[in-house]
Amino acid sequence: MKRIAKVLLLFVLTLFTFGCAQNHYNVPRENYDKKVKNLGVAPFFVDADSDIRHPEKDALVALVKDYNRINEKKLIPMIQDTGSQRDVRLLAGDADPLFTSLFSRRERRDDAGVVYNKYFFKADALRDYIKANNLDAVMLVTVSGVTRPDKVYSGNLIKYLETDYNFLVMTALILDSEGSVLWEYPNFRDGSVAFPPFIVLQYPDFNEAEANLTTVVNAKFKTIAGIRKTLDEREKDMLLRDKHISAPYYDQFDEIVSKLGPASKMSGAEKK
Repeated sequence: MKRIAKVLLLFVLTLFTFGCAQNHYNVPRENYDKKVKNLGVAPFFVDADSDIRHPEKDALVALVKDYNRINEKKLIPMIQDTGSQRDVRLLAGDADPLFTSLFSRRERRDDAGVVYNKYFFKADALRDYIKANNLDAVMLVTVSGVTRPDKVYSGNLIKYLETDYNFLVMTALILDSEGSVLWEYPNFRDGSVAFPPFIVLQYPDFNEAEANLTTVVNAKFKTIAGIRKTLDEREKDMLLRDKHISAPYYDQFDEIVSKLGPASKMSGAEKK
């Protein structure tokens, strides 16, 4: 009887979880839908002054900028597919001067073990940018570097190295012309602490330690050529057809859009 009761309780909780709409926004969803009819996605930023420790940092930053330009447009249809935004478009322009004009400061955050950079932007410059593009709000996506502890196992899962590793992460904000943060990623409003890195820049060299007959394992940086190959990996559908997007970008975009969700049925956007 106890087992049956537990199963029934789990079933009820599951129904409750999926039956209740989860609002991942920083404002009531109905308010967002009424306010934001036109959303622009700015060219993706790369914060070169963040915690990127790769010995070939300049080459790495240039590489990510190139792949941003190739893949950023793929985020638009993924947002549209969620039903969260009817009018969304990628904005034209050069990301570097735009970031310089908008950037105010960054804060390294550690929220429940999730390490990321939170960005703040100049209110006046942001307002002018949104107004110039005839938008209600803009999404700003930034690739930056962070260093945090992690435990990485060897291929046979017997050995591991627990130390600080350097990563590239992707964060995103939706802001209105008043500078209010309407939505953000990483997003903790559903209690989730999942925030997968964009690119893992380091790996533990177990083979080197074994070859030198030592238990001391060093974390090494991946080569630029190796990182390029990672970014060149293509996302495939269930029939193994090319989705024409870099797999690491697709994984990040999939995480981002999962926190957007469909528009509220009670919003003005849904009214005829």
